[in-house]
Amino acid sequence: MEGARGWIRARYGAWGLALALALALGSCAIPQIKAEERLFLPLAVEVLDVYNLPPQDFQNTTVGGLSALAYDRSVDQFYALSDDRGRFGPPRFYTMAMVFGLGDDGQPQFKNVSIQSVTSFSDAEGNPYPQGQLDPEGLALSPRNTVLMSSEGDADQGIPPFLGEFDRATGRLVTDFRIPDRFLPDDVDPPTRGVRNNLSFESLSNVAPGTAGQTEPFRLFMATESALTQDYEADPYQPLHSRFLHYLIGEEQSTLIAEHAYPLDLEPSGAVVNGLTELLVVDPGGHFLALERAFGLRGFNVRLYQLATGGATDTSTLASLRGAAGISPIRKQPLLNFADTSLPPDNLEGLTLGPRLPDGSQSLVVISDNNFEPGRPTQIILLRLQGLP
Repeated sequence: MEGARGWIRARYGAWGLALALALALGSCAIPQIKAEERLFLPLAVEVLDVYNLPPQDFQNTTVGGLSALAYDRSVDQFYALSDDRGRFGPPRFYTMAMVFGLGDDGQPQFKNVSIQSVTSFSDAEGNPYPQGQLDPEGLALSPRNTVLMSSEGDADQGIPPFLGEFDRATGRLVTDFRIPDRFLPDDVDPPTRGVRNNLSFESLSNVAPGTAGQTEPFRLFMATESALTQDYEADPYQPLHSRFLHYLIGEEQSTLIAEHAYPLDLEPSGAVVNGLTELLVVDPGGHFLALERAFGLRGFNVRLYQLATGGATDTSTLASLRGAAGISPIRKQPLLNFADTSLPPDNLEGLTLGPRLPDGSQSLVVISDNNFEPGRPTQIILLRLQGLP
């Protein structure tokens, strides 16, 4: 240390020595930040309002089962996907208008929510899909005037999961993307590979550069609701992992860039279903929001997390995650447990960044799937999201 002091005194004089010592001592007071904390954005959320959309029919369809939500800022339009398999109308998505204002307390709130139009999905020839063929669960908007939709399929009936791109105006299929074999249930009884029934491709989100009508490549992210058959751990004290897929979508090409393990929370006591219901990209740097939902004897338990994918292991070459060593999963950080709020959450499944609110803050909108139960409204929750870059 004395040698260093002598070097500084000789080069910069006494003032240089004093300054160097002050900086060294001052650095001891700088709070230490854990490496894991630097992985995440400084996000915070606040519940602002809730709107109960009453049960209703619209153009010969029953509005319900809304399992995904997307927003197009350029036209101030929301898009809601129905998970109807054909019982109350064809597989479809709705356009919705949401009007926000300020309440008496000065806080943003819903003024009105209305259904504007409905678009049915059809195959590449323009034919409607047979009843039961699709189980729409994930929705994303692309910059080329299309919507992307993921379907869980029906493993019990031998119907595989599906990822398709459809014309936004007509609902007609443009591209049918190939699904890796590890997600497709095999013909063994019981299956030894593939998605488990009703726990398939539930989540879909994308990073879409540019504006609508452009054809630049964009990134698409999709995840299973729970573990694949070959990844499933029967021990309830062992966490299950969903598979998280990362695609690059370009003109006449799609490439699976990577795949990661997403660690689910342990199933709550008395739960009959537990899984990842939605993903939402929040920046191009690998940060996401994720909804996890459990349901059982205690009702719904819904949690909102921030995800950081940087450093996660690429699992695309692993036939099974069960017992695999050396895997670094996606990191997640809790943002909100809806059980800690003043509102009882319903079956929340859709999530999107909405418009700027009247006070200038960023909205985050969550929507529920009412399972087409008579008299049960669709719950829409307005949150304020802070901390985005």
